[in-house]
Amino acid sequence: FSLWEQVWWLETTLSQIKGQKKTSKETETVKLSCTYSTSSEYVVLYWYRQYPNREPQFLLLKGARSRSDEHTSDDRFNSATTRTSTELTITDVRLSDSALYYCALRVEAQ
Repeated sequence: FSLWEQVWWLETTLSQIKGQKKTSKETETVKLSCTYSTSSEYVVLYWYRQYPNREPQFLLLKGARSRSDEHTSDDRFNSATTRTSTELTITDVRLSDSALYYCALRVEAQ
């Protein structure tokens, strides 16, 4: 089965910047990446997935730069961040993980 990654950058509007297809077998680990650019030190990165004809489903949020918090909907999902990127790791991949994946960026007031 395949995982589709759609990467979005969010500040005041949402615009698609990259998309790629990832293929995996069940129980493997998959990594999806997203790059971003902002001068703010108060950055929160989000990952969502979307099944066909459904609304996006929250997976996790991860603080970056001056933020270090992380909240996830499932322990199989975790994220690593740098000053310009975030990477979603999905462990123990399941058939139900086949979906579109989105990342979003929120810049918070200082």
